[in-house]
Amino acid sequence: MAKTLFEKIWDKHVVKEIPDGPSVLYIDRHFIHEVTSPQAFKGLEKRGLQVFRPKQVVATADHNVPTLNQHLPIKEELSRIQVQTLTENCKKFGIDLYGLGHPYQGIVHVIGPELGVTQPGMTMVCGDSHTSTHGAFGAIAFGIGTSEVEMVLATQCLMQSKPKLMRINVDGELKTGVVSKDIILYIIAQISASGATGYFVEYAGSAIRSLSMEARMTICNMSIEMGARGGMIAPDDITFDYMKGRTFAPQGEAWDKAVAYWRTLYSDADAKFDKEINIAAAAIEPMITYGTNPGMGIGVTGHIPALSEIEEKEKPSYEKSLHYMGLEPGANIKGKKIDYVFIGSCTNSRIEDLRMVASFVKGKKKAAGVEVWIVPGSKQVEQQAIQEGIDKVFAEAGFMLRQPGCSACLGMNEDKIPAGKYCISTSNRNFEGRQGPNARTFLASPLTAAAAAVTGEVTDIRELI
Repeated sequence: MAKTLFEKIWDKHVVKEIPDGPSVLYIDRHFIHEVTSPQAFKGLEKRGLQVFRPKQVVATADHNVPTLNQHLPIKEELSRIQVQTLTENCKKFGIDLYGLGHPYQGIVHVIGPELGVTQPGMTMVCGDSHTSTHGAFGAIAFGIGTSEVEMVLATQCLMQSKPKLMRINVDGELKTGVVSKDIILYIIAQISASGATGYFVEYAGSAIRSLSMEARMTICNMSIEMGARGGMIAPDDITFDYMKGRTFAPQGEAWDKAVAYWRTLYSDADAKFDKEINIAAAAIEPMITYGTNPGMGIGVTGHIPALSEIEEKEKPSYEKSLHYMGLEPGANIKGKKIDYVFIGSCTNSRIEDLRMVASFVKGKKKAAGVEVWIVPGSKQVEQQAIQEGIDKVFAEAGFMLRQPGCSACLGMNEDKIPAGKYCISTSNRNFEGRQGPNARTFLASPLTAAAAAVTGEVTDIRELI
């Protein structure tokens, strides 16, 4: 019987099927961090339980950590308590922790792939919605809530209902200046922030297959932003080349055996999807959001939709969103002055992202009045940037290279955008207050963000390269 990539992995991990109910799904890897794990550990202690398989759990500190002076005690009390609690829980329950100061520390969805912990064919969960990132390797990866974190810690299993399946095909060649972040922002703009609700999405097509692993991660990362349960891409030689030799990837004969299995992980030619969408790569231009959800996006040369272009029932929320952003219906987005540029987050903080920005800004200076934060996704990315001299390129341009963490992606640490200020961000969400109370966020690719950094306004990168 023909199967999709998702079904091949799902079926192999079902421990028990409950009639007219969810399945009990075995979980291969469980990532935890300081925000969603404390209550889960407390629940275990109340019930007198141990972590069932601690060696399949990987912990790091990322959401609440400062990105300056990480050698000093954390200033914010809540952040300090959460990070310390994670340290204590990992010690108590025998879990490997890559905390502040550890050479593997970083954003959970960055360190999993770069360490080789993330592998094709796995089921992977974390108490964080952007766990979908790991699906780029041909894995079923999704975010879970705190009670589910406790369930996985206690049993290494999870109750899950099988989602519907969608395939999005992106075919053809991308135009100059268009990168993977533009692909996913374009898709979300086309189908809306709720257009994939109830689905697990597989990305396919020649444009997807041409992407590097880090670019694929960016696309799968934002699957959740269109309502999907997760996103995935079939593994191939690009996947295997990226993984080979990484710290926790299989070695020797085990590697050969693993690759042989991984090569079976693809959707059969006659596999059935509940929904299929086809997109021409040539139709995509550099994208930017203008509103307060990731589906409110346009090409950088486009205009914010006029009220006449909006459905009647959507107009009140649409006007509320533009009021928050200080923008007018029908206006052009290009040329809008900005105050901050944030290049980082689990979406765009890998070494390829930093290289992309450095290659563009080399020999240029940031615009007066613009503050630029570059936040690597891990200590390994930070060290690689230093080894390659990328840190010097940023310093000469007036950009600040900070230390690893989630940073200004979300207002849970010291890196907040001031009220009323405009920030072009390579992160994944532009909700009201996401980057700080009353902060205003434009989502864009690293290239578009870099262009704004040197011009001081929303700019079409194609005019500068």
